[in-house]
Amino acid sequence: MDIIDFFEPVDLNLLPSDAAQHPLMLGKHIGIHHKETGFPDLDATDIAIIGIKEDRNAPGNEGCALAPDYVRKYLYRLFQGPYSVRIADLGNINPGENPNDTYFAVKTVAAQLLERNIIPVIIGGSQDITYANYQAYEMLGQIINIVSVDPRFDIGMKEKDAISNKNFLSAILTSKPNYLFNFANIGYQTFFVDQDAIELMERLYFDAYRLGYVRSNMEEVEPIVRNADLLSFDISAIRQADAPANAQASPMGLYGEEACQIVRYAGLSDKLSSIGFYEMNPAFDNAEQTAHLVSQMIWYFIDGYYHRKNDFPDKDVRESEEFIKYVVSIKEFQNKINFFKSKKSDRWWMEVPCPPRLQQKYDRLFLVPCSYKDYQEACQNEIPEKWWHVYQKFL
Repeated sequence: MDIIDFFEPVDLNLLPSDAAQHPLMLGKHIGIHHKETGFPDLDATDIAIIGIKEDRNAPGNEGCALAPDYVRKYLYRLFQGPYSVRIADLGNINPGENPNDTYFAVKTVAAQLLERNIIPVIIGGSQDITYANYQAYEMLGQIINIVSVDPRFDIGMKEKDAISNKNFLSAILTSKPNYLFNFANIGYQTFFVDQDAIELMERLYFDAYRLGYVRSNMEEVEPIVRNADLLSFDISAIRQADAPANAQASPMGLYGEEACQIVRYAGLSDKLSSIGFYEMNPAFDNAEQTAHLVSQMIWYFIDGYYHRKNDFPDKDVRESEEFIKYVVSIKEFQNKINFFKSKKSDRWWMEVPCPPRLQQKYDRLFLVPCSYKDYQEACQNEIPEKWWHVYQKFL
């Protein structure tokens, strides 16, 4: 099935009249799927914008399906950076007869884009669309890492429960066969998360970072995001004063600038191959403030993408002249830890021993993004937590 069949064209009447007037505005350079020009040329596309008008599994936040066109209105007005963009706006995926039909459309479209090395930028809609995005990797047989920026974990699904924006992670965890290697939450707020869920994260050797830690250690967030293949951003993770367009918006949360910093990290990551922005509900937006912020977040992702360093270490990193290798011995620990620092970007990775029988399966996973702080911890005879989590998974 041709992916064009899943889309409805962008209604240019919804966009402001000045969105494509200035020659350097994004609206002038994005290949837009509309009735006059037809479907964009995917062979000339690096990033594909996809609107998902689906909110039937978003109890309490109905109305977020209307978000894509509100975001477009502001995104098209922004100026491109010092680079030539190759971006296509494919339009909105038509909601299916039921949400499962929409999931099928999303996973089919995303899988075809990923096969073409095109990054889907999904504008939801509700966050359960993350499950459909994950299924695209499942279709391709690719083991992945997911990072979710969210004040909650979105788990707790019972056997008879339908998938929703509150339990989609459970659906991912219980899917068979399972292609999820690691999950990391950024910005959870303890009063929104029960202790059983926190203990489950620890037992699964997943990573969870409280809001306070994230805001105090923004540089340490970069390697967390750099380890992701898929990033899912729930707008309710941003404080209400900066992003009011959500029925569960809270006074606590990330500042808008911090949200933009996180998604720029995602854009800079050579590994990240899809991203989604969810749960923006125009019914709660003040002067369309959140729509404006989400458009700026997408701008920062695009800016990061076009500043990628292409220095993700490959299997031959041990002999590469593009990296500096550091070997750290830890007392009473039989394994030495190898660290690699990129000469291009000064970013760090550490090597986790992987059993030979698993190396082909996990060839993208045993070089773990880290920071200089992790290297310093190892030099102080402390095993970095990121290293330990991956090591336990291999065991």
